[in-house]
Amino acid sequence: MSTAVADSSATTSMATSSGASSKSSNNCGELESAIDSSGGVATTTTISSKQQQQTVQKEEQQQQPKCAIHYLASFHEICVVTALLPLVTLFTCFVTAYVFQYDDVHETHCRVYNIVPSISAITGVSPQRYFWRFSIALHIGPRIPIAFVYKNYYRSQLARLAPALVPRTSCLITLILLLNCIEIAALGGVTYISNRENYPVHERIFITFMICSLCYMLATIKLNATLNAGQQLNAKQQLSIKWKKILFVASILSTIGLLIFFAKHRFYCHDLAFSWFAFFEYLIAIANMLFHFTIIWDFPSQYMLIIQGPRENLKQFIGASKPKAN
Repeated sequence: MSTAVADSSATTSMATSSGASSKSSNNCGELESAIDSSGGVATTTTISSKQQQQTVQKEEQQQQPKCAIHYLASFHEICVVTALLPLVTLFTCFVTAYVFQYDDVHETHCRVYNIVPSISAITGVSPQRYFWRFSIALHIGPRIPIAFVYKNYYRSQLARLAPALVPRTSCLITLILLLNCIEIAALGGVTYISNRENYPVHERIFITFMICSLCYMLATIKLNATLNAGQQLNAKQQLSIKWKKILFVASILSTIGLLIFFAKHRFYCHDLAFSWFAFFEYLIAIANMLFHFTIIWDFPSQYMLIIQGPRENLKQFIGASKPKAN
């Protein structure tokens, strides 16, 4: 009797334990199912949230105005045209005035024999006057942004210098920009105020042009020597620096000759003195044009852009495309 009760108790205990185990097993299965289900919902929710974010970002990008390029031109070609324009025009004015208006362009206050007219003479008669002024107007337009391109180009190379040299070199860059702008303004002055209209003003502006031109050449050569000290230059850079020095020396020698023969013509009225003065004047003008023409070796593969877009986008675009120090 007791044994049966014990067995029954044991059976009941086992049955209870088995039932509990079964319930526990069922609970674990339900928990795992819940976890799996919960995880699936979370994953689905996460994916859905990412898709919504991507959709919103795409809509914002579509609504936000983008940068548009309206003009793209080779900086090399612009510089070539800018430098050659006054040279070709000067040659054309000289030939046409010498052939068709010989007496007008050789008239001087001394009334002595001359064979070479001055630049002021050949560009002061009609219709050469209008042709020359139109050419200089086209020439001056690109030269102003080119002056600031040079300034930024030089400033981008300051990082290669020792810290002690940076302030002085930075001042030299500013001086070069100032001299270049004054030279451009003086060129416009001597072009549009002819010696026949107002000789005293024309003469003073021409002197300003000469001084600023020579100082600009010298300062540019000095700056290149400072920036390129200890640097390995390529063939185009070496050619540019070489010709800058040659043209500066030619300008100095021509200026000395111009001053000598100007004095002989102005105070002594020697025969052919004005012709020699005019000859050296042409040399100075050509040397100045060719000095600026060396820009084709300084910027051989750059481009000029005109872009439109929000200021924030332009800042990012310009910041990514700023010139870096070599």
